[in-house]
Amino acid sequence: MRSVKAWFPWFSLAARLVLGGVMLVAGALKVTDPETAAQAVRAYELLPSALVEPVGWGLPFLEIAIGLLLIVGFGVRASAAAAGVFMIVFIAAVSSAWARGLSIDCGCFGGGGQVAAGQTKYLQEILRDVGLLVLAGWLWLQPVSKFAVVSEPQGVTAS
Repeated sequence: MRSVKAWFPWFSLAARLVLGGVMLVAGALKVTDPETAAQAVRAYELLPSALVEPVGWGLPFLEIAIGLLLIVGFGVRASAAAAGVFMIVFIAAVSSAWARGLSIDCGCFGGGGQVAAGQTKYLQEILRDVGLLVLAGWLWLQPVSKFAVVSEPQGVTAS
């Protein structure tokens, strides 16, 4: 059993870097154009208009913060939980847009808003986010990883 667990910290490192990298890039691509980020949020037609701007402007900064924490390996369990919540919200939002027949770009990596009918990529976006949610779940369960700033969270021991 020990040989199986020996790879856990290495897989957790890979999960941290992939999930953190995606969050960091997604946020960085949106933070430079907050108007377009707000437009992407508006296109989902889910939030009251008073919340569209704050969410569109604030979301990229949260993504960047979560991404950086995961990449450096600080607060891995909490950062993974936050990323997991983001993925659940993103999956629900994209699924909702798909179910309601909206033709929008998810705005996940900048851009966003209306697209021509047939130009949506809802299934690919949902599958990507499910994969990222799985990585977040792994990190919640196995936060100890190689090259982390905090290698062993309190109460967690590497075997």
